[in-house]
Amino acid sequence: MLSVTPIPAFGDNYIWLLRQDTSSEICVVDPGDAAPVVELIEREGLSLSTVLITHHHADHTGGLPELIERYAPRVIGPDNPKIAGIQERVASGDEFRVMGRRFEVFEVPGHTLDHIAFFTAGIPPLLFCGDALFSAGCGRLFEGTPEQMHASLGKLAALPDDTLVFAAHEYTLANLRFALAADPHNPDVARAMEECQRARELDRPTLPSTLGRERRINPFLRVTDAGVRQAAADHGATDSDQATFATLRAWKDSF
Repeated sequence: MLSVTPIPAFGDNYIWLLRQDTSSEICVVDPGDAAPVVELIEREGLSLSTVLITHHHADHTGGLPELIERYAPRVIGPDNPKIAGIQERVASGDEFRVMGRRFEVFEVPGHTLDHIAFFTAGIPPLLFCGDALFSAGCGRLFEGTPEQMHASLGKLAALPDDTLVFAAHEYTLANLRFALAADPHNPDVARAMEECQRARELDRPTLPSTLGRERRINPFLRVTDAGVRQAAADHGATDSDQATFATLRAWKDSF
């Protein structure tokens, strides 16, 4: 059985660790810092076989040089020469196997232009989406356009309801505070806030979420909803799905 656990890094990053219960081999996703990964490997006698990278930002790639030097793992990531150490450069439609599971690649530009996400079907399906999709939110648009990000999130939102969403940051409470303003009549958002506040009080992660839950609480996936459009209308154009998304993203940037 494949397990996924978070390795906390920096203030709010999660480096996701994948492991089969019958093997000491592990895979990590977006190791921005090598130190916590090395500490875990050495403490538990593990073997780093694979690293997955979603995009080029340093808090997702900074640990690569040390991990490569120490363990020589297989490194899979976007086709971006800025990221040193990637051996297998992948794009939409590509597939590969890790830990006995077949992974599919989605290009999801918006946060960055090189951003990709990794999806593996199964029971349950798993999505490693970096900074594209967060619980109750999405990434800032550092390089892409609102139209690109809206289309990227549409690809991810089309995956099955029970897909577990492994985003790369613990941003959920801040995102839910915005969701309460952007979707004020949605009882699912209020319930999610209560649940996530309890989790954080116990020092537990709010992730993974599920795509079914995100479609209920994430305003960036709910741009067709009348309540979201009404709230966004005070902050910009809402005459199309794309315009509503752009207004929400700009509103969130200054929220």
